[in-house]
Amino acid sequence: MSDSVDDAGQRSRYWPIPVLRAVPAAIVAVVITFSSNHAAGYGLLLFGAFVLVDALVLGFAGLRRLPLDGRSRATTLAQSVVGLVAAVAAFATNGIGLPAFITIVVGWAVLGGGLELAQGIRSRGRSPFTRDWTTVGGLTLLLAVAFLLTPPDYSQQLGGVERVTGTLDAAIVLVGLLGAYLAIAAVFHVIAGLSHKWGTAAPAAAPDGAPHA
Repeated sequence: MSDSVDDAGQRSRYWPIPVLRAVPAAIVAVVITFSSNHAAGYGLLLFGAFVLVDALVLGFAGLRRLPLDGRSRATTLAQSVVGLVAAVAAFATNGIGLPAFITIVVGWAVLGGGLELAQGIRSRGRSPFTRDWTTVGGLTLLLAVAFLLTPPDYSQQLGGVERVTGTLDAAIVLVGLLGAYLAIAAVFHVIAGLSHKWGTAAPAAAPDGAPHA
């Protein structure tokens, strides 16, 4: 089914938002991938930087880029507030280490992901961004589940056939999970944003003046 003219207008205004959200996610994912430091404190700093920029983008989206739909705008602005609080908490508790890392990431993922998922479910049949919100919200909730399922005291001595020395602990696993989440989210945001950009053309009119279905 072709987009309505109204959908095309919404997409043309909104498509930069997913692309902007992809930028901090991709940068932090690359930093985590190529960094040898996977300590919880470092993870908190990277998470705080990502979520701060993401919150600012969401705030801009809620104020300037979403349609005048009170519920959608309010939910997006609520996500922005959650992100700002999480960023402040991440920077303020950097010295606490793993407990703070787990608590802040899980809290942000549950609240922010839950809001985004609920927004997507609630907007079915009314918004062209339903799939975006549902997918990202669900993915963010999965991040919370992954963090909760990782034992904080996990520690595995490396070695054996790999001949790698060192210890694989919970902090390394969790920072790696954060990087994987951000990489997947970045790719999805880019695809979603470009899909909306390419779908902004208004539908062609039929000979009798009615739009094609």
